Amino acid sequence: MNSAQVDAYLNRLGAERPARPTAGALRELQLRHLRTVPFENLSIHLGERIVLEEKQLLDKVVGARRGGFCYELNGAFGALLAALGFDVTLLAARVYGDEGRLGIPYDHLALRVRTEDGGDWLADVGFGAHSHYPLAFEERGEQADPGGVFRIAEAEPDDAGVRGAAVEAADRDVVMNGKAQYRLDVRPRVLGDFVAGAWWHSTSPVSHFTRSLVCSRVTEDGGRITLSGRRFTVTAADGTREVRELDTDEEVLAVYRDRFGIGLDRVPTLRPADQEG
Repeated sequence: MNSAQVDAYLNRLGAERPARPTAGALRELQLRHLRTVPFENLSIHLGERIVLEEKQLLDKVVGARRGGFCYELNGAFGALLAALGFDVTLLAARVYGDEGRLGIPYDHLALRVRTEDGGDWLADVGFGAHSHYPLAFEERGEQADPGGVFRIAEAEPDDAGVRGAAVEAADRDVVMNGKAQYRLDVRPRVLGDFVAGAWWHSTSPVSHFTRSLVCSRVTEDGGRITLSGRRFTVTAADGTREVRELDTDEEVLAVYRDRFGIGLDRVPTLRPADQEG
């Protein structure tokens, strides 16, 4: 990523170029990213290709001012952090689903970030509702965050052998409010490793991304706004919710434009195969 691309990305976030790659700078960049760049899967339902290469990610997130899902958001954010001097490692994770079962390999992409002042952090701007700030990677106690109470725990097999999944000694479970969210494999990865996972999530009839529409971001007051199809939900920082059903395409497009900064010429809709799945 060249200097002009870095400046354009920072402008997208409304952020100044940090003087040094410190933990404080990382915290500010992650929060600004969550407030500015939506977590969304609209490309899947608009017939747009998802390409996990740096140029295409920047074209989408910065040039087109869109969002994306984990591979795109953390892929782009990781490239920005590396360009700013942070030590960034891409990590693969498997997401906990129904009945505590783990998802596919390369189910999720997260970032391990080391800062100049000695911090070692889990940064994640691509998991939807999650921590607002990076989590201390080696801390095993509870970590309070505006998004909830988090813990990074040593992964341990249960009586069923983690419900059929092998456990490596270095695996970590990321826990939110007492519930495991995903299991990290701490071995370094490259962006190309996640192509198969992104393809599966974009095409499989059993992927939750093909079966639903979502666009969501953190708000300036610490809450969240989410548009799921035609249902617009405003969640306050205290957890109270206001839900509104949008009746017309014009209303839906206006919410995408005015609340998420996404300009569309048509409303994304689930494909027939997705609806049947």
